[in-house]
This record gives sequence, C-alpha cells and structure tokens, in this order.
Amino acid sequence: MMQVKNGKGRMPRLLATGLAALLLAGCGADRDGGKATATASGDGAPAPAYFDWFEYTGRDAAFEAPVPDGSFRNPVLSGFHSDPAVTAANGKFYLVASTFTFFPGIPVFESEDLVHWKQVGNAIHRPEQLDFDGLGVSRGVFAPSIEYHDGTFYVVNTSVDAGGNFIVTATDPAGPWSDPFWLPDIGGIDPSLFFDDDGKVYILNNDEPEVPVRYDGHRAIWLQEIDIATKQPFGPRKVLIDGGVKPEENPIWIEGPHIYKVDGWYYLNNAEGGTGPQHSQVVLRSRNVWGPYEPYQDNPILTQRDLDPNRPLPITNAGHADLVQGPDGTWWATFLASRNYGVAPGNSSHYNTGREAFLLPVTWKDGWPVILPHGEKIPYVLPGPSFMKKPADQAPMTGNFTWRDEFDTVELGKGWMTPRVPKTPWYDGKARPGWLAIKPLAERLDSMVNPAFYARRQQHQVFQASTAMELPAPGVAAGLAAFQGEAHWYFLGVRRAGEGDGAEVFLEKKAGGEVEVVARQDAPAAAQLTLHIEGNEGTYGFGFDAGDGKGVQWLVRDADGTVLSTDVAGGFVGATLGPHARLEPAR
Repeated sequence: MMQVKNGKGRMPRLLATGLAALLLAGCGADRDGGKATATASGDGAPAPAYFDWFEYTGRDAAFEAPVPDGSFRNPVLSGFHSDPAVTAANGKFYLVASTFTFFPGIPVFESEDLVHWKQVGNAIHRPEQLDFDGLGVSRGVFAPSIEYHDGTFYVVNTSVDAGGNFIVTATDPAGPWSDPFWLPDIGGIDPSLFFDDDGKVYILNNDEPEVPVRYDGHRAIWLQEIDIATKQPFGPRKVLIDGGVKPEENPIWIEGPHIYKVDGWYYLNNAEGGTGPQHSQVVLRSRNVWGPYEPYQDNPILTQRDLDPNRPLPITNAGHADLVQGPDGTWWATFLASRNYGVAPGNSSHYNTGREAFLLPVTWKDGWPVILPHGEKIPYVLPGPSFMKKPADQAPMTGNFTWRDEFDTVELGKGWMTPRVPKTPWYDGKARPGWLAIKPLAERLDSMVNPAFYARRQQHQVFQASTAMELPAPGVAAGLAAFQGEAHWYFLGVRRAGEGDGAEVFLEKKAGGEVEVVARQDAPAAAQLTLHIEGNEGTYGFGFDAGDGKGVQWLVRDADGTVLSTDVAGGFVGATLGPHARLEPAR
C-alpha cells in the first residue's frame, strides 16, 4: 500500500521478520545462526533481491509558501510529465503526458477540477503494444494528445524510431486500451484529433514543409480528414503553417498543434521555439478549418524566455499548451515548464525534475486566448477554478510530502515504471507477501534493452529516497539507483563480500563515458540494510545503515548531481529513483 503523509516518521513493519521466516523455504533462503541468507533458486538461477519498502520525501523551498483558501500550487504534476494534453469527458478531466521509452507508457490522469490529479491507467500497458529495444530513453512516445467523442477516448501519439504515428482507443480511461492503429501516411510528430460540429474529424501533425527545408528546425503544421471508424486519413493533406507565426524570422519547431472551435472561429494552438529556454506558445485563427490562419498580433501567448535568468526560483522552458473549458465556462491551459536551479551565479539552467505539468487560466482578449501576459512570471501559487475542491492538498502529485510504498500488493502501484518494455517477468509480487522481489538480469542500467529497475520520478530539487533490502544472493548486486538515462546514472549497490557473510556497499557512476566506481565500503552482515540517496539541487549523497547503531554511513556526500539534469544529459526526461538488481560478472 502506498502512503502519503506530511510527517517524517517511518512506519515500521512489525510483522516483516515473522513473515519472512515463514516464507524462507519457498523463497530460496536458508536459516543460519538466526540470519537469513539468500541462495540460488530451485532452477539454479540466483534468488531474487528482496526490498521491504521504499520511501521518498521532498522539501523544496518553492513549495513552502502557504496556499490560501481557494488557491492551488504549480506545477500540478511535479517530476517529468512533459507535453501534457487534456480533455473533458463525463463531468471530469483527463490528462496524458509523454513517457518516451518508459513502460508502462502514457499515464492517464483523472481530475474533477484540473488541480487534483489521480493516475487511473496507462494508454501503453501491454508489452505487445510497442517495443523500445535499442532506443535511448528519450525516444519512444512523444507528446500524446487525448480526445473524447461519443463514448470513446482517443490517444494519438508518435512512437519515435519505433513505428511512427498511431491511435489507441478505450471506452474506459483506466483501460484496457487497444493495440495501436498505425498511421503510415502521417509523418512527423505530435498528431492530434479535432472533432468538428458538422461530424467531420481531422488529424493535425508536425512534419516537414512542402517546400525544401530552409534551416534546422524548419517545420510545418499539416491538416487532413480522417475516417474515425477505420482510423485512417483520407483526402487532400494541406499545410496550415509553414515555419511559424513569423516565417521571415526562421522560427523553429512549430509543433504540438491543437484546434478548438469557439464562437465560429477555429483556433490553431501550437508550441514554437523548441523545448528549451526559447520555448513558447502561439495561436492563430480562421473562419475555415482549412484556413487561411491569421496569427495573433501579440504572440506568444505564453513564454518565459524574456525574463531575467537570475530571478529567484525560476520557471523556464514554458510551452506546449493544451486548452480546455471548465463547467463554469472558464478556460484553462495545461503546459510544460521546468523548475531550474543554479550551481553558480548566472547559471540557472539545470533541472533534474525534467519538464513538469503546469496549469494557468486562459483570458480571452479581443477574441484571442491569452495564457500569460508578456513579462509575467509563472506563479507557484494562484487562485484555482471556481469548481476546485477545497482545500488544495495535491500530494503526492506536487508540493512537499513523504510518500511510502510498503510493497504489500501483488501489483506495483501506478507511477512506477521501467526503462523500455520488459521481455521477461523479473518482478514478482507473490514470492514473499509484503516485499518487492526483483529477479536480477544481466543488463546494467546502461543497457539499451530493459534492465531490472523500477523507477519513480524525482519530484523535488531537495529530496531523500531510501529503501530497506536483504543482502542479495552471491553473484547478484542490488540496491537503489538515481537514473536519468542509459548514459547518466548513479547506482548505490550491495553485494556479497568474499566467501563470508559480509557485504560490500559501492557507488557506481556513469556520466556519458565509462562506468566509474566512485566509492566502496565494507558493511557488516545484517538481516537488512537501508540505503539512502539525498539530493540538494546539484549535490547528491549516497549512504547506508546496517542497523548496527552507527546510523547512516555516507560513501559520498558531495556527488555531482548535475549529471542527472536534463540540460547536461540531453533528451527530454527527468531523473528517476528506485530499486535495481543485476547479475554480477565473475570477479
């Protein structure tokens, strides 16, 4: 069971020792001198690594400000939830976000008020739906869009380097979702659907322009009708925007298109400028769905690129917005942005939490939707919708909180994910009730297939993560990882030391090059070790507690955490944390 609380105290597992003793025989473990030691399973494979619980605490300065009655806190989904898209259905709201090559993919969130979100499922939840083997973590599913029409939910998406554009459908947002309906004639990325009030349905997407590409980042927005019954486009395909709202300035990466029809106008809403500091949102409109589209004279309708980079608690990279209307007639925008920190004066480009999901009201000005006036900062706290629940307690999606998983359910809770799609069942929730059993694989964290690693998003710049585990079997290393991608990670691992019952705790680091052993330390034989990772912006600490009265022994207190920031590692994801087990090569 997952638990969220505001206090810092731990909830001890009173029955763990007794349960473990009863189940040792069935779990491939022997009793020797009152201590449990893992051995090989009956088929000769190493025994699983057993984790008792996982706990995460976040304490960010930006989240310490009180939230007045009727207000809420941004971001509404902290940790990497990039490219949020939203729709309204049956009196509720549904949001999806990018997960790239993480599985299960494309989380589906539900809310009654756009502020309090609960994950109800994943649009990609079966291994046979997609395959990400061989892909870096920032490939895979980009920028999903979600729509609801006549009892069916539609998620349209791009599987980059792994199939192209596709549609999946469901009658229940919790799933099951269909296998992909592939769109081989729709290139590019960021497809979305528009259901017009005359019954026609259109698909929009980013792709190369009709004319030769003039510069890097020169793209266009295309429109075509689609038969929603067969999920296949038909008829002429037309460019609505070539380059961006000011083609003479060579704008880059026009993408993420959505169309809305309001008061007889078709509004074309797009991201522009890339997903870094120059990111923005622009809007155009037309009386005809096919155009021509006139750009708003005061574009962009959202950006943070013109603000002082040295401002306190900066929010940057804002864009990729989707709009939705509430039951009171008001309009709201979900969009991505990043909370940055700096390790030196004038350098606030780092963000380990990735691109997060934010919410702002939309103001209509002279018939145009405006998300944020030029020069204004995205607020961390602001008045909520009139239909918002009160009070605005948004944990564990945002704010400061403690989150704990006791691993007492057969299936892991929603929010856990793993890089790429598992090809073998290495997770077992039945082997030992109340424990997470991870069967070690040969793959390390730098593998381009699926390693035995369960990940939870890092949601704070200042955090603590810990887990309790048994000493793994011989030939196995298990522990706690801080993972940004296959080329940037830390692994705080535990393995047997020599022929005895002792343990070695070690810290590995990969920062774009070869794997480096940062530190190692012998640990006494213990029935259970507790591993700790703490982060303070760009500084991370890694340590362990053997339960011998010495408390936490830190291998490293000042490790470089900027290697886990998106700007250093590249790509589009944020850092994740969680348990990992692997087979050890012969030493």
